[in-house]
Amino acid sequence: MRTYELMTIHRPELPEADARRESQVLKNFLHGADAAVIEIDFWGKRRLAYEIDKAREGYYTVITFDGESHHVAALDRALSLSDAVMRHKIIRPGARPGRRKTTEGSSDRPGRNAADAPGASGESVTGS
Repeated sequence: MRTYELMTIHRPELPEADARRESQVLKNFLHGADAAVIEIDFWGKRRLAYEIDKAREGYYTVITFDGESHHVAALDRALSLSDAVMRHKIIRPGARPGRRKTTEGSSDRPGRNAADAPGASGESVTGS
């Protein structure tokens, strides 16, 4: 299982109790899908950086959970269909998109290290 963070922004028209209840619904959804909820951090009503659906504020919630990729897909679909959620984002904390971990002295391509890279021995890399 991998660790994920889910951030949701619920509509500002909801009473705070309903926004908190929505985060518990998400927790129950994850438990029902055999994902382990680590933490729920309810931030409360905050001002948005930009207007979303004519709203300038919303209730922020961050949920940290351990799960599989199919949990993320199901959660993403459910949140996309929810009328109470204005925006959501699911990330893997610490993961950098588009980058693989490489050891020191290795290049981006497997089976090739920095000493084999063009230019490592003083040869021209530009082709001139």
